[in-house]
Amino acid sequence: MEAIVANVLLTFLAVTAIGIIMLRDLLAAVILLGVYSLIAAGAFVVMDAVDVAFTEAAVGSGISTILFLGALSFTRHDQKPRPNHSWMALFLAIAAGGLLIYGTLDMPYYGSATSAAQTNPGLAVRFLEQSGSEVGPPNIVTSVLASYRGYDTLGETMVVFAAGIAVLSVLGLRRRRPGDDASVEAPGDKSVQVAAETLVDVNSALQTPQMKRYPRQRHRVLQVVTKLVIPFILMFGLYVQFHGDYGPGGGFQAGVIFASGFILYGLIFGLQKTRSIMPPSALRIMMCFGLLLYCGTGVVTMLLGGNLLDYNVLAHDALHGQHWGIFTVELGVGITVTGVMISLFYNFASKRSL
Repeated sequence: MEAIVANVLLTFLAVTAIGIIMLRDLLAAVILLGVYSLIAAGAFVVMDAVDVAFTEAAVGSGISTILFLGALSFTRHDQKPRPNHSWMALFLAIAAGGLLIYGTLDMPYYGSATSAAQTNPGLAVRFLEQSGSEVGPPNIVTSVLASYRGYDTLGETMVVFAAGIAVLSVLGLRRRRPGDDASVEAPGDKSVQVAAETLVDVNSALQTPQMKRYPRQRHRVLQVVTKLVIPFILMFGLYVQFHGDYGPGGGFQAGVIFASGFILYGLIFGLQKTRSIMPPSALRIMMCFGLLLYCGTGVVTMLLGGNLLDYNVLAHDALHGQHWGIFTVELGVGITVTGVMISLFYNFASKRSL
């Protein structure tokens, strides 16, 4: 039954990918990209990779879709017409796909008992059998990501930080002219309102004359519902952040979920109000502080006589040290990811043109 479900999801992924390629409506393509991520998350759940599925759903279907919609508000929804002589591009795509498939032919089948991971008693067996006594958290994925391979997770956090710095360098850090903030409603508010209109897709044919006369009343229901939902989004982000030791979650997923609450507020209430709650300067501090918290934990472990990111020296016994070390570095990851994601939204939404 598991193989049947996996094959069905794989078929859906292929059909969705073909639809994304064939569509000329960019809005529909963005929606299908979100659907593609949700299907991929379902496939990861079938393969028992729940943490990866969580990340795919939060990042791929959540934040990425919102950022695509924000970028789409600066341009037309229909793709620019192209000539039909693209046989060379089709040939190159088929050739690249064939090479990728050829490269997987010597790989073991999914779940095969003869694979190297099953026949060679090495790291996987040690993680499964000894992580409880060496690290402590019931979620072995958290033990691997934050402790056993903490160096790699530090590198991934640096990549997220570098992406935020790159966006700030390209789009954000420009000297504002005196007239940029002259209006009561910032130019970015128009962009985020356009994105909100895209998300809500209000049908003008269903509007009453009173709604057409007072267009702001159309968003009253959205504003009320948003104020009710955002506290639960933020609470769930905190739960994912601090419960990642015992279930799916961690700093990456929690940071994205926490940022989505502020982004939702920005889409409905405008960029100016969101900036008054979470100023861009605070986001830049968060981006740096989270990474410094991660690196600082490693420096403290070295000053206490251990190796870099060796949490055993942080407390009176190894398990408590591992607990405090994982808690600290995961918190640093969550803070950095939150700052970077909201900064990306701010910079996309506040641009006059691309």
